[in-house]
Amino acid sequence: MSEQETSYDYHRYRQLLSEAVDESSRRRLIDLLIREKARDRLEARRTSDRVAMTAETVAKVLGNGRREDILRN
Repeated sequence: MSEQETSYDYHRYRQLLSEAVDESSRRRLIDLLIREKARDRLEARRTSDRVAMTAETVAKVLGNGRREDILRN
């Protein structure tokens, strides 16, 4: 995902809101906002999962290295 896709685009939403002059266009705007919020939450979840996996891997590597150092001494 690009930076443009993952950031809150205030000016774009403001423009879309000003163009939402009837019920169907307002509903499309609401649907868009819901979809984009869901996408942002999914991306945040993926990022959190990657960070957790990285931390777990680092902990395993450091843990294994420490035991080897103890056994060598």
